Amino acid sequence: MLRIISVFAILSLFVQCSRETNFQKDKALILSEFRDGKFTTATVLIQKNLNKSNLSQEQKTWLLIRQAMIDRTRLDFSKTEEQVKSQLSKYYPEILDSLLNYWENSHHLEMKRIDGTKKYFKYAVSNLFRLDSSASLVHRKKIGFSRDPLDSLCLANTSSIIENGKPGSPAETRIITFEYSITVDADAVPPGEEIFCWMPLPKESLPRQKNIEILSSVPEKAIRSSKDKIHSSLYAVQKSVPGTPTKFSYKASFEISGQWFNPSEILSGKTVPLTAGLKTFTKEELPHIAFTPLVRHLADSLAKTEKIPFKLIKSFYYWIDQHIPWASALEYSTFECIPDYVITQGHGDCGMKTFLLMSMARYEGIPAHWQSGWMLHPGQENLHDWCELWFADTGWVPVDMSFGLQNSENLDLKTFYLSGIDSYRMIVNDGINHDFDPPKKFIRSEPFDFQRGEVEWLQGNLYFNQWDYHLNVISIEKKNR
Repeated sequence: MLRIISVFAILSLFVQCSRETNFQKDKALILSEFRDGKFTTATVLIQKNLNKSNLSQEQKTWLLIRQAMIDRTRLDFSKTEEQVKSQLSKYYPEILDSLLNYWENSHHLEMKRIDGTKKYFKYAVSNLFRLDSSASLVHRKKIGFSRDPLDSLCLANTSSIIENGKPGSPAETRIITFEYSITVDADAVPPGEEIFCWMPLPKESLPRQKNIEILSSVPEKAIRSSKDKIHSSLYAVQKSVPGTPTKFSYKASFEISGQWFNPSEILSGKTVPLTAGLKTFTKEELPHIAFTPLVRHLADSLAKTEKIPFKLIKSFYYWIDQHIPWASALEYSTFECIPDYVITQGHGDCGMKTFLLMSMARYEGIPAHWQSGWMLHPGQENLHDWCELWFADTGWVPVDMSFGLQNSENLDLKTFYLSGIDSYRMIVNDGINHDFDPPKKFIRSEPFDFQRGEVEWLQGNLYFNQWDYHLNVISIEKKNR
């Protein structure tokens, strides 16, 4: 009897190993097909595996995430070659294929072959005028040149923070009142079904952000996440009504302060043994805070023999500012490793540049943690990401990689965002890829960051193409101390 049981156990183990081997083979093939742009073939393989009854939950989740990456990439690369040429015809009446190919090969016109057909990133043309110097001149000649009002606003605010504040202390505090809403498309879910919504909410993040007050919400019974959550949210549930969009909203106010640390006070070069808590912020958080060969090579080439942490960060900051221009980005959920993409493609948005800086900092043993939410500079309201880095004798220092070096002869003003942050922010997150309160059941539309919101129903996630978000600043008042 024991012998029969033993044989059965061995056979069961053999079958299990065989199934796992087959799944790993299919997984490798799905990855290969996805990377080669063979989306239809990859989808067939995914569905074949999803139909199997012996899948583990981990395998099923992997397949669903990979399918979501395919679907979301299709949405991002939605422009045909004819549509791109039509957009460019205003600036290039007789565009040559050779020029188009040059822009594609230089990564200035983002294109991907999907199932053998050229498809372009939906913001490829606007990015081209940011990334290609010759195209930028043609664009400027056609529409003229205008200075970004954000530059002068930031210079004025950061100058006041330095002049009127004490290094390291909150300064130039603003009281901001705003409304936020998420509107789910009519009939996105069947009539009468519940829609679950998580809206981004300012979180207490001392010493810069505090006194968050929810003034009203729709529906009224909205649930605020606990203060210790990394992602701060306001959760609400409503039932869908046939033919009618479902709107969630709230009105709130909060206080936000700028902060600046004098670089000369961070340059001591003192190092101390890191606590267990700080060591957490020197580790990889895959896939986008990663010590890949490309990240290590870039960090090592810039660091050379430098040992003073702040000087290391300064060399990284200057290099990224000078070599990685800002450009509209693909959805983060479609990437396998954002830092590698930024290095190879030579561009990125605020979060992508921040992921690269944080990866390099952590690789060098400098604690770094993510911070994000919104930038609320008047007339410039938008999603935004930055980070904080930890230095001995100073503590956590805000660093905004995307705002870069300012146009000023004053060195402190020029490098302000290397060791400071302005007064027009809304902090929502103090990290990436954490649970919501209450938890979300299905995969997220944005698995790492949380700025627009998240929506789902009983049978699945509702992606960004099924709802809209809007932030309206009602007032910004300077707080007199």
